[in-house]
Amino acid sequence: MTELSVWAPHARERVDAHVEGRRVPMRPADRRGWWSAEVDAGAGTDYAFALDGGEPLPDPRSRWQPAGVHGPSRLYDDAAFAWSDQAWQGIAGLHDQVIYELHIGTFSPEGTFAGAVDRLDHLADLGVTVVSVLPVAQFSGTRGWGYDGVDLYAVHDPYGGPDGFKAFVDACHGRGLAVVLDVVYNHLGPEGNHLGRFGPYFTDFYATPWGAAVNYDQAGSDEVRRFVIDNALMWLRDYHVDGLRLDAVHAIVDTSAVHVLEQLATEVDALEAELGTPKLLIAESDLNDPRLLWGRERGGYGLDAQWSDDFHHALHSVITGERNGYYEDFGELAHLATALERTFVYAGRYSRHRDRTHGRAPTGLGGERFLGYSQNHDQVGNRATGDRLGHAVTTERLKVAAALVLTGPFVPMLFQGEEWAASSPFQYFTSHEDPELGRAVSQGRRSEFASFDWDAEQVPDPQDPATFERSRLDWGELGVEPHASVLGWYRRLLELRAKTPDLQAGAAPTVTFDEAARWLVVRRRTVAIVANLAGRAQDVPLDDPPPRVLLASTAGVALGGGAVSLPPDSVAVLG
Repeated sequence: MTELSVWAPHARERVDAHVEGRRVPMRPADRRGWWSAEVDAGAGTDYAFALDGGEPLPDPRSRWQPAGVHGPSRLYDDAAFAWSDQAWQGIAGLHDQVIYELHIGTFSPEGTFAGAVDRLDHLADLGVTVVSVLPVAQFSGTRGWGYDGVDLYAVHDPYGGPDGFKAFVDACHGRGLAVVLDVVYNHLGPEGNHLGRFGPYFTDFYATPWGAAVNYDQAGSDEVRRFVIDNALMWLRDYHVDGLRLDAVHAIVDTSAVHVLEQLATEVDALEAELGTPKLLIAESDLNDPRLLWGRERGGYGLDAQWSDDFHHALHSVITGERNGYYEDFGELAHLATALERTFVYAGRYSRHRDRTHGRAPTGLGGERFLGYSQNHDQVGNRATGDRLGHAVTTERLKVAAALVLTGPFVPMLFQGEEWAASSPFQYFTSHEDPELGRAVSQGRRSEFASFDWDAEQVPDPQDPATFERSRLDWGELGVEPHASVLGWYRRLLELRAKTPDLQAGAAPTVTFDEAARWLVVRRRTVAIVANLAGRAQDVPLDDPPPRVLLASTAGVALGGGAVSLPPDSVAVLG
């Protein structure tokens, strides 16, 4: 026998379980809206819930949705999977890690977990230690980024379903790769989202870019918080995931005395102690607020790390010269120097783009608590045509950007294909089954980029299958120029970082620069990274210069006379 249960306080009179054509009345389990029933069914059985005689709906906590977001749920047995990662110890911290962000649907030709497994040796050989996977919760259709998930407990079936994801994590651990999973707790997708029919999962007390907010602090919110936290614990416990990347936590509204993120961190700490394996929580936040990372004894939430968009924006605007949209707040070497030395460029400083003072200094937090990157799925995919950094700048400038990321004070993160300057864009794609919704998404995408002055006519249609196909990586490029030379540069940088403790994430560097001459020097204890971003060769002055060139992006670098001579658009690591 199997006990089915569901939280459905919106049911007025009854809840029925529909189990492979049989209707089974459920009984109230408590006064707070839970219903339950025992059924003669096991793993592989399809079922659904109907409220007050209405249409059968998927289980909000469904572990398997093989028929998609509108179909029935299927019972799944966690214990049936044969794990082989018993020797895996996890990762205790991020200071010596290298993260690689990938999207299952476009990472391999197959677009599945199994296809991704076939490419893991490339990542391990490259020097990657952590794989960060875009969301895998079930979303509508077959193609999508994953941020429109609606069945948060179910693994997207076209990728390979729950067993497929477990096999992927198991294979990663077998190659010494940790796994961080991207999860979305600030909204749900627009198609197949039935949660609001069961209970007060959402509130219109707050407005969000996606409509009604997830209800973390209004009436009935206790079970909503439980729903989200149990989901997080499920990934960490049942799928052996090593950490979670929490999407856009600035869009989570919670005025409770104990914020849901603090509650989550507290419960993850308890799970970590129970399992004896470290688990990480990494936030994406637009707030520049160190309280996310500060310890709870200091009034913080106690998360482990967060993305650092200020570093990305400062680096991108310097490398590309772009000044539109939010890049108007950046563009000077001074901004990049501030990001390298103090993480947040805007830490209680007026932002022209926001027209207000923004941020707070991350006092007491080292670089190992922040991820640094020149590209990621957002900063590539949310451009009008999904163009990568390599589409906008020369190979020489691309190499400079890579060096500043991989030798910088932050935890470096690469975006799939970046390491060989992949020619494929990463565009925004969907496959909503509702034609009206699909048209609305296509139109909305075209009107989204007004502040960047991008031509709306160039924006690909997200619903067009060709948009997805263009975004697949072309693995045949690895041995072809200029991709091969870029890949070689990334390999050398990662090898140098791995064997040079002073290049790992941690203490803030000292940065000097000349805005007019366009050079920058980053001193990390015994190592100096010298970048020439001018269109001409020049001598960059160095006080107490290191004795030798450890690595250079091009030939012609020379040391002598208290300076280093650099060709145009080049970088050298001295030690």
